[in-house]
Amino acid sequence: MTILVTGGAGFIGSNFIFHMLKKYPGYRIVCLDKLTYAGNLSTLSSVLEEPNFRFVRLDICDREGVFRLFEEERPDIVVNFAAESHVDRSIEDPGIFLQTNILGTATLMDACRKFGVRRYHQVSTDEVYGDLPLERPDLFFTETTPLHTSSPYSASKASADLLVLAYHRTYSLPVTISRCSNNYGPYHFPEKLIPLMIINALEEKPLPVYGTGENVRDWLYVEDHCKAIDLIIHKGREGEVYNVGGHNERKNIDIVRLICKALGKSESLITYVADRKGHDMRYAIDPTKIHNELGWLPETKFEDGIQKTIRWYLDNKPWWQEIVSGDYRNYYQRMYGERK
Repeated sequence: MTILVTGGAGFIGSNFIFHMLKKYPGYRIVCLDKLTYAGNLSTLSSVLEEPNFRFVRLDICDREGVFRLFEEERPDIVVNFAAESHVDRSIEDPGIFLQTNILGTATLMDACRKFGVRRYHQVSTDEVYGDLPLERPDLFFTETTPLHTSSPYSASKASADLLVLAYHRTYSLPVTISRCSNNYGPYHFPEKLIPLMIINALEEKPLPVYGTGENVRDWLYVEDHCKAIDLIIHKGREGEVYNVGGHNERKNIDIVRLICKALGKSESLITYVADRKGHDMRYAIDPTKIHNELGWLPETKFEDGIQKTIRWYLDNKPWWQEIVSGDYRNYYQRMYGERK
């Protein structure tokens, strides 16, 4: 079995690669990543020399390069994590999000059609559903919730989802889609909420919180998400969407305060900043479908997962210090510069 993982040098993609290599030592894992600002090859340093692993630096929008890679590797399954994913960046520059998240997805699926993959899996987000009101804690996103996007990022991901389902209906491409809640855990890029707060707190820097910090997110430990995708690509029904949620809803401000307490830092570091444009108030996923069909449930309680995450950032300072300094961008050259 050969699995092509796109965006595998990013946060969730790299954790998925670690999970698959450990669980399926007989599988071949090919990682495709453009190594944009959020792709960090050093994250994969522990597996780069494994005989059943290959890394390829490539843009999913590079049609010729993608088709050439498919011809070389003939993947059985493609799991697409590759995406521009930061909402703030999408507000500043929507174009690259449309290019990568929509046209890049189309390029991958065209290659899947030509080379006859068994399964194309699209990793999506709960943000395609928009948001839920804070005063209705009884409401949750289900797979039939209408798409109602709030940012260029979520609009590009919703567009990709619709395209994936269209390829299934029009071309009978064997596809599945997962829509997950906010992930957290090891190797999370430092611009995201939890790692940003951990790192800034450690360095006694201000902890910037949007608005009043009342926005609620449903947090999912990244290993639990990887296990869900593993189940979907092996046992999920073709043409189906599966919501993957943690049932761990927390206000942003409560998470920041928890991190301050865990690190012994003063809450005086918390700094309230102007709210994000179109900021969604609450995300909450109902994972009943994936539980009933595939037996998946999140295994990690937030109280445990956040402590493991904080400990990981304390124990792996060189990893995030290289990112903060910008030196991580040179890792590819150090690893592959002499390999011609």
